[in-house]
Order: sequence, then structure tokens, then C-alpha cells
Amino acid sequence: VQLQASGGGLVQAGGSLRLSCAASGRTFSRYASWFRQAPGKEREFVAAIRWNGGTTYYAERVKGRFTIYRDNAENTVYLQMNSLKPEDTAVYYCATGNATTSSYYYKESYYYWGQGTLVTVSS
Repeated sequence: VQLQASGGGLVQAGGSLRLSCAASGRTFSRYASWFRQAPGKEREFVAAIRWNGGTTYYAERVKGRFTIYRDNAENTVYLQMNSLKPEDTAVYYCATGNATTSSYYYKESYYYWGQGTLVTVSS
């Protein structure tokens, strides 16, 4: 499966962005997730959605501000980001794989990755 991420950009603190990740070649695997990587830091989990059923999971630092959702017909997963903060600045990556409820937050659980899209939040 090929993943194409888009939607990043420059936004002021308090603003919103919506990221998209379209899959081609086949549908998403059991989980579709977003991770992010800030300069000089490890790639970290942001949000995940179980493709069948739609159960969602969030990192504590984005809970209440970010929403992950999917469009099955479009084979696309989205990340709606509201109330953005400068510390949300990072390259955001979408990923998919047969993670489990105990492993969805580990980047090692994902086989396929998008190319990343840069989100910059200015203060």
C-alpha cells in the first residue's frame, strides 16, 4: 500500500489544520495512525484509528484538540488539529499496519508509512 500525506503548512498558535492520508494499492490495515517527529526528537505517536469499527486513540498531549477519522469510501484517514500550539510543530507521518490494542502506539508496529507533511505553528 502507498500512503500519500498532505495538508501541512504554517499556522498561528490557536489555529487549525486538517491533514489527509490517502491509501492506494490496497486499503488500510487494521490500524491507521499519525505520528510526528520534531527536530532532534524521536518520532512519537499522535493518534490511531481502528479501520474496522472506528475506535480511536490519542496521545495525552493532543487529546481534546485533535480528532482522527476515516472515510472508507475514499480510503483516506484524516487528522483534524485544533487549538494548535508551537510545540505541535513537527513533520507528521501517517502509517498503517496490523497493530493491536497494546501496540498501536509503537512505531515499530507499522509496516507502511507516508512521506510526511510539515506542520509549523508560530507563536
